[in-house]
Amino acid sequence: MTVTLADVAARAQVSPATVSRVLNGNYPVAASTRERVLKAVDELDYVLNGPASALAAATSDLVGILVNDIADPFFGIMASAIQSEIGGPGGRAGGERLAVVCNTGGSPERELTYLTLLQRQRAAAVVLTGGAVENAAHVAAVSAKLRKLTEAGTRVVLCGRPPAPETQAVALTFDNRGGGRRLTEHLIGLGHRRLGYIAGPEERTTTRHRLEGHRAALEAAGIPQDPAWTVHGRYDRRSGYEATLELLRRDPSLTAVVAANDSVALGACAALRESGRRIPEDVSVAGFDDLPFSIDAVPALTTVRLPLAEAGARAGRIAMGREEPPPGGIATVRGELMVRGSTGTPRG
Repeated sequence: MTVTLADVAARAQVSPATVSRVLNGNYPVAASTRERVLKAVDELDYVLNGPASALAAATSDLVGILVNDIADPFFGIMASAIQSEIGGPGGRAGGERLAVVCNTGGSPERELTYLTLLQRQRAAAVVLTGGAVENAAHVAAVSAKLRKLTEAGTRVVLCGRPPAPETQAVALTFDNRGGGRRLTEHLIGLGHRRLGYIAGPEERTTTRHRLEGHRAALEAAGIPQDPAWTVHGRYDRRSGYEATLELLRRDPSLTAVVAANDSVALGACAALRESGRRIPEDVSVAGFDDLPFSIDAVPALTTVRLPLAEAGARAGRIAMGREEPPPGGIATVRGELMVRGSTGTPRG
């Protein structure tokens, strides 16, 4: 037998309208009354009609979290931190929210599909993580989707992603340029002048910004930027391994390898060891992000620590309306240089 709203009202000894107010979270109700209603909901195992309720309340209990690859610790850490802040007072059915992690696989088309589905479901909030694809048509399409979401009452937060002007989305953007520059400045300060760079996919904002920081450091030090010293690839270990072999083929005299992220750096270390190079005695290696395994690598990776968990938690709080957005809707999250054993003074 299906339990109805009237059954809950009778069990809680309140009116059906009061039950509706408690479950929709859109009208103040006394704490004792709220507790009585929620207890009746639990005892009767009442299931709220989600789609109908979403139509009535303008938004649903759904929160979408878009990631490129949930298996990548970079995205997993942020998604976990975002989800930890979802729930609490303000939602319907006692304030609980349903977090849905949408794995795009780096596909621009899938990203747009998920945004469309979340729009149709009248999501309460959407958090997009990581870099954006630099394609004019895609940027315009995403901006249009974000505008429609925010106009419909959905809170949109970009975490580790550049701002999206005129969309009303809040942006917590990572200082990838600054981190990339400080990392390369550290290597230059050790005496390195022949530095190979393993960049991420060319179409990603994160790739461009980190590479721009690296090149800015080289330019400031008066070091020529040989195109042969840069190889693009994916943000994974295999890419780092293959790209390092290619860099060594192009210039066997390289004394340092700067990797797009820590996973890429691990692949670089494997390729260098197989090629008979010692780290850091022969070649220094640096990563980016300071993922959990970085300190346990042998030797431990010099890297730039991004506060992924902290940024994700803040994005979650803003998405839930429990923290005010930063002034102007944009905040820059800076990284910290972590100097460890994988970088050292070059021989000779």
